[in-house]
Amino acid sequence: MKSRAEFFKLYEENPEQKKIDTILDILQNDGLIIYPTDTIYGIGCSISSRNAIDKLARLKGLKPGKERFSLIFENLSQVSEYAKNIHTPVFKVMKKAFPGPFTFILHSSNKLPKLLNSPKKTVGVRVPDHNIPRTIVHQLGVPIITTSIHDEDEIIEYSTDPELIYEKFGNLVDAIIDGGYGKNIPSTVIDCTGDEFEVLREGLGDINLIL
Repeated sequence: MKSRAEFFKLYEENPEQKKIDTILDILQNDGLIIYPTDTIYGIGCSISSRNAIDKLARLKGLKPGKERFSLIFENLSQVSEYAKNIHTPVFKVMKKAFPGPFTFILHSSNKLPKLLNSPKKTVGVRVPDHNIPRTIVHQLGVPIITTSIHDEDEIIEYSTDPELIYEKFGNLVDAIIDGGYGKNIPSTVIDCTGDEFEVLREGLGDINLIL
């Protein structure tokens, strides 16, 4: 049986480097982590770890190669490596939105299908307004591939309380970061792959402030 996940208490303003180093080591060795964002808690892994991506897919009940995950970036400039055809209007909107509670669906670059071993043509990108995941991505050097632990069909307490997250997921992942209580509203998702912006999900991000 898998050992229980390591549990780290981190403060957004000044995350302890020793704990960050341990988390990076876990990510670099095919580990899954649960971490806070500016919306709900996420579960993810390094985009460089095919084994971890497969584990994440199985955990979410998805077939490897059929995942619909998003990527967490440190900043907007990092996005162009993994997405292409970011036209000026899209870039301007993303610049207003990031960092913040938005996910943008973009055409993926040629780099992504090779990394994911799938014919994926689009990618969701996020730059959360939260220092912990951005610090991890900055020091990891590559994005985190991520999905939500949130059940969209119902409001569930465990998706906001790190202690309850640990009770539910402690045997399924390698590390859980307690960054305080999370929110229970996911990000706003905007599809930018067509001629016009299409809001696929209204979440925490206010589209009137960016569109």
